[in-house]
This record gives sequence, structure tokens and C-alpha cells, in this order.
Amino acid sequence: MNRLKMNMAAVALALIMPLAVAAQEKVEASVGADVVSSYLWRGQDLGGVSIQPEVSVSYKGLSLTAWGSVGIESSDTKEIDLTLGYETGGFSISITDYWTNENPKYFHYGARSTSHVFEAQVGYDFGPVAVNWFTNFAGADGVNKDDKRAYSSYISLAAPFTLGGLEWTAEVGATPWATDYYEASGFSVIDISLEVSKEIKITDSFSLPLFAKLACNPRTEATHFAVGLSF
Repeated sequence: MNRLKMNMAAVALALIMPLAVAAQEKVEASVGADVVSSYLWRGQDLGGVSIQPEVSVSYKGLSLTAWGSVGIESSDTKEIDLTLGYETGGFSISITDYWTNENPKYFHYGARSTSHVFEAQVGYDFGPVAVNWFTNFAGADGVNKDDKRAYSSYISLAAPFTLGGLEWTAEVGATPWATDYYEASGFSVIDISLEVSKEIKITDSFSLPLFAKLACNPRTEATHFAVGLSF
């Protein structure tokens, strides 16, 4: 009887596994947008009320994402970011092309004329805390004290937790060496933030994620607070 049960389990597993593998191998796509009261990024306030759309396609851990930001004020910076990334388990690696309309000609890649910044990222999510390292390796990077390319870098530690029925994330970010890209003269903590999110129920089948973020930049002594909705 035990052998019969084992054989039946083996047959069931053999039938289920191809279905599971097929599900994992499907191309997945998503589209969405955030509306934020302020565009906060790594301890910096980059604009006022903004719409930030995102489109992503992923397959077997490989993903391609397009993200943008457009402020409601005509003077606000417009941004388009393209990210090619790969994730497996808790490990992640990516390359991002950041572009802003400081130079409105998108396909200008000259060292002294481009508005593109190219950044590499590597990180690992341990569960209780996620650690990520980012380094600019090309494009319109900042300079160091010797007026040379700084290879501006940023390291972050983010810890998610649940409190009072809400989802929170505490994060600390720092730049390890001097760069005017982050307005840092050496190692500097430039972002200490706390973000909280909550689902706002609209109907029985539809809700909107509401989030709020309080961020402090010890380097510039600036503090920012923003709220947003995700669609």
C-alpha cells in the first residue's frame, strides 16, 4: 500500500511539474503609475507634484523596465529611465540608463553634452534587510575633489516591517566617497527615510495603494515629506 501511494505521488508530481515550469516560463508584463506630491529620490527633492508611469516585461528573472516622471509644472525636470535587470532568489543585478531633459535631444551621448547617466546595481535581499550598491559608470556623472569622474556611488539598507496593520519600510542611504552628484565631500549619510503604505478600498473589488514617505538628508540638513497614490 505504501509503495502504491509512493507511485501515485510520483505520477502526480510528474504531471504537475511540467505545468509549474510552464507557468514560471511565461512572459509577464505590468503597467502602472504613481501620482506623488513631491518627487523624492535618495534624500533629494527633485520636483513637485509628479506623474510617474512604469511599464515592465519580465521572463525567467530577466526584466526590462521603463519608468518616467513628469511634473505638472512646465519647469519641472522630465525623466525617462530604462532598466535591464536580473533576479534570482534574493540576488539582483541591473543596469539603468537615466535621462533627463536638461539636454532635450535624447540620442546625444557625447561626454560633455549628454543628459544620460548609466548606473550599475548589485544587491541581495536577506528578508529582514535588503542591501544594494549603485555606481555610475558612464554618462553625465559627478566629479570628485580633484575634478575627475567620481564614479558616484550609493549604498542603501532597507528593512520592511509591519506595524499597526500597515506596511512600513525604513531605509538608510549613504555615498561612500566625494562626489558633487550627491553633494558629498566624502562618506556621507544622505538619506534616512520611513515609508508607510495602506490599501484604500474603493469598491469590493478595487482598491488604491496609498503611501507616505518622510525623508531626511543629514548632509544637506533637509527634510521632505511626500504622499502618493499608485494606479
